[in-house]
Amino acid sequence: MAIRPILQYPHQALKSTNAAVAPSDPAVQAVVQDMLDTLAASPGVALAAPQIGHAVQVIVVDVSRKKGERGHGLVVLLNPVILSLEGKKSVREGCLSVPDYTGNVLRYEEALVEGLTPEGRVVTVSASGFGALAFQHEVDHLNGMLFLDRIESLSTDLFRRKK
Repeated sequence: MAIRPILQYPHQALKSTNAAVAPSDPAVQAVVQDMLDTLAASPGVALAAPQIGHAVQVIVVDVSRKKGERGHGLVVLLNPVILSLEGKKSVREGCLSVPDYTGNVLRYEEALVEGLTPEGRVVTVSASGFGALAFQHEVDHLNGMLFLDRIESLSTDLFRRKK
């Protein structure tokens, strides 16, 4: 379909909650394709629909795009829900919508996520390490949260990216 611009903070769409979707909706299939095209053209490993201006609950995650990561390969989930989280730890995190900064946030090392495939099948994904972080990050986007909202102290935990 098309490579879409990634919305940048403080765009209001990034702070909104988003609607559940039906896999049978042709508009949803178009959003998924735009997200796949946009992710392929970006330096990121995951993307949520609100980041390209669609107020719907769709995420795409492919942590294998990061050197040294294996993960599950490309995962597309509609209406994802985190079922369980384990092993909290502090991690350095960034975001395509906040390109100039990274920050220390608390995330979980293991995540169990359920959602629908674009074909409408219910799937459960068990992710650990960087993959678990990516799923948590993208589901946060669907709930109007950015990693900036999870930083304890902007003065000590937010860092300007090196160019």
